[in-house]
Amino acid sequence: MQTSSDRHEYPAHWEADVVLRDGGTARVRPITVDDAERLVSFYEQVSDESKYYRFFAPYPRLSAKDVHRFTHHDFVDRVGLAATIGGEFIATVRYDRIGAGGAPATSPADEAEVAFLVQDAHQGRGVASALLEHIAAVARERGIRRFAAEVLPANTKMIKVFRDAGYTQKRSFEDGVVRLEFGLEPTDRSLAVQYAREHRAEARSVQRLLQPGSVAVVGTGRTPGGVGRSILGNIRDAGYTGRLYAVNSAFPEERKEIDGVPACRSVRDIDGPVDLAVVTVPAAHVPDVVAECGEHGVQGLVVITAGYADSGPEGRERQRALVRQARSYGMRIIGPNAFGIINTSPEVRLNASLAPEMPRPGRIGLFAQSGAIGIALLSRLHRRGGGVTGVTGVSTFVSSGNRADVSGNDVLQYWYDDPETDVALMYLESIGNPRKFTRLARRTAAAKPLVVVQGARHGGVAPQGHAVRATRLPHATVSALLRQAGVIRVDTITDLVDAGLLLARQPLPAGPRVAILGNSESLGLLTYDACLSEGLRPQPPLDLTTAASADDFHAALSRALADDTCDAVVVTAIPTVGEGAAGDAALAEALRSAAAAVPTKPVLVVHVELGGLAQALSAAASTAPQAGPGTGASQGGPGPAEETMPAAPAQQPPAVRVPEGARLIPAYPAAERAVRALGEAVAYAQWRRDAADPGKVPEYEDIDEKGAAEQIAGYLARGQGLTLGTRETCELLGRYGVRVHRALPAPTPDDAVAAARALGYPVALKATAPHLRHRADLGGVRLDLADEEQLRRAYAELTELFGKPAELRPVVQGMAPRGVDTVVRAVIDPAAGAVLSFGLAGAATQLLGDMAHRLIPVTDRDATSLIRSIRTAPLLFGWRGSAPVDAAALEELLLRVSRLVDDHPEVVAVTLEPVVVAPHGLSVLGASVRLAPPPARDDLGPRTLPAY
Repeated sequence: MQTSSDRHEYPAHWEADVVLRDGGTARVRPITVDDAERLVSFYEQVSDESKYYRFFAPYPRLSAKDVHRFTHHDFVDRVGLAATIGGEFIATVRYDRIGAGGAPATSPADEAEVAFLVQDAHQGRGVASALLEHIAAVARERGIRRFAAEVLPANTKMIKVFRDAGYTQKRSFEDGVVRLEFGLEPTDRSLAVQYAREHRAEARSVQRLLQPGSVAVVGTGRTPGGVGRSILGNIRDAGYTGRLYAVNSAFPEERKEIDGVPACRSVRDIDGPVDLAVVTVPAAHVPDVVAECGEHGVQGLVVITAGYADSGPEGRERQRALVRQARSYGMRIIGPNAFGIINTSPEVRLNASLAPEMPRPGRIGLFAQSGAIGIALLSRLHRRGGGVTGVTGVSTFVSSGNRADVSGNDVLQYWYDDPETDVALMYLESIGNPRKFTRLARRTAAAKPLVVVQGARHGGVAPQGHAVRATRLPHATVSALLRQAGVIRVDTITDLVDAGLLLARQPLPAGPRVAILGNSESLGLLTYDACLSEGLRPQPPLDLTTAASADDFHAALSRALADDTCDAVVVTAIPTVGEGAAGDAALAEALRSAAAAVPTKPVLVVHVELGGLAQALSAAASTAPQAGPGTGASQGGPGPAEETMPAAPAQQPPAVRVPEGARLIPAYPAAERAVRALGEAVAYAQWRRDAADPGKVPEYEDIDEKGAAEQIAGYLARGQGLTLGTRETCELLGRYGVRVHRALPAPTPDDAVAAARALGYPVALKATAPHLRHRADLGGVRLDLADEEQLRRAYAELTELFGKPAELRPVVQGMAPRGVDTVVRAVIDPAAGAVLSFGLAGAATQLLGDMAHRLIPVTDRDATSLIRSIRTAPLLFGWRGSAPVDAAALEELLLRVSRLVDDHPEVVAVTLEPVVVAPHGLSVLGASVRLAPPPARDDLGPRTLPAY
């Protein structure tokens, strides 16, 4: 057990698991007095050269005095961290606070000397870079603002660690030593470096799971059937290109193979490395298996076994222990309670899942937290002709189960770089780190479409087995923030597949203008109405009549695609009597050839009970995978049931030959589904165009950031969290250029009259009691009081209607120019981060929930779009002849509030209500601010895996 060393308690919150450059994991923790033997053992394994670089002289062993110094820390002025694997040190870093001339010092000295030592066997894995991030975060927490390091010129690796970190540096050379000094405040460059390293490491960790050179199925049954034996067969039948092993401690010693696969009693008995272990043994035996795998050097685990957090509190503790044990060996986990993983790449061909058939290879990546939903997604993609040409099948599939370790964030990191994946589809039942997810989603969506359906949206609780941060934001707000990050957010898995097929097969539309043509007037009109409902701009449908031939369709589609006023085309088709499969094939070829002539515009087909056409549009025998060992379901046709993987080659419909690389046209059984998918594509394309120029966060010269920081620190010195009073609120907001209309308390009629004289008539009299605040509809506000008589009369009316002044808390405020009442809010959510919200004040916001949201920091483009995103926005821009409001002043207010919250994470909530926006200028009539100490670690902190 870790203990305190000198003055301070052991800082457990400094402990963290990190992913290293090669995808393995290590644990970072403070060094304590209990680590003396580990430190000595670690030092003995370091080369003489590395020791020389650390101490600038031959230093073969540590003295007792050294060991005491390097293990006794006060966790303030002297701190040491170690990176460990399997409980043993692989690297250390320490800082010592120094004062003038480099002498040891205590606070308030804000400089420290830092030094590293990395075991030679682990150099090049990014260990020092990770330790630098963590020791810098610790130093900032302890009031240290600068690091100094002395390095020998020949120690180029360590010089590069400091140089590449992205901090602002000063470098000098004296007495044969390079001295580096750098500030520890995060910079744009240091954050960019940190995120790039995070991306590289996490992508590599998933790559090691999805592209293993060898796989062991631990728990393979001795008799046919059972989970382990089934997965072994699925891997073998898929034609896995690596080495495959079956492991079961109950195998007889003389048994050397099972189902043609080498058999072993333990992972330790395998002669050679094992990259991936698929674990199917009962939960009680999993710890022993994890230990075997860790000692053998296995890189990752897929734990199919259930009975963890999915089974209750005791299972959750088992799950925590499982993750801690696996990470201690540097392994990552998919699961537990996972359905498995699939990689259709010809170089891998891995089906380490419970899916009995290998999906068609293609360009769609799938992630599902639920195994049942994973089966349904695979089945639907297969049934819809999802990529016989290798265009719209599956590239990789991950079912994470309880998502104890590897999550959707990790898989996004992998897909971003994966050249085999063009579209990412995700079914999420919870988002463990929404702030990081939106950051990764924004980057991914800028390169390839990301479509997400979120389950358990309205249950209010995460599914069993999922450890997630609590969020106070409603689901609609989270969805809005995801869309802001470029995520295509849909409601059902049907919509998920519909959108995915369109985005994988067709180009993005340049705009919302849609041409509609087909051989059914009624179907065309349904499509037209659906387009209007989705906010698209359809042209009148072109009816080709039921007598239309394939040539007629080709000519009409060619004309529509050539029309500069058209951005996309929806073709509607009903069966032609008597033509059958031959007619379907001819129509499919006609549509495909016409679409190929204009490859920049998307084409969709709506068909009614026309299975042959749907198959003809997506089938291509000339590029289909050839039958052979391990192709499995690659030859399968559409299956009869939605929840089972199709498997019978005999069911494949008559194929239509298509040129290599031809663009496939997605077909939909209903106009609403086709148009909904098209609407998502149009919105996503617009987001891509907007994301190319995200705008900037303006600088305002009148902002007093330093004064605000001092003011906030003074307020927080009073306690852990507080809501500021009116005067303090106005003062703090004023430092950021937000002027609150002055309001004076009026506990008596005479006080009200005195306040009105000070402010000048006309005035408003308001009750500020919580149940009446911002409720003009209840009569708690009197406006345009022109003189003392009217004011006294209004005061008497309020007290007569609502009670004594002490209950009403009346105030007097000068009248503001007439305008539209709005509300501006900012909140720091523990899961999503800082969010800025805007809407109209009153019923529009409270009853209809008509609020728009943006992540902070908000750019000028964000502010412009924010005020135009609410449904009631026309009221701001001259609806029914009213005067338009001063939108520029409103946008500036939003930007200033955003800056306040972004600059000072202690500001956890701001409410401005009402904000009256007039044709010229605006007036903030009410404001509140809440403060709280900032979290010890935030999104600017060092890279860490979720704590378990």
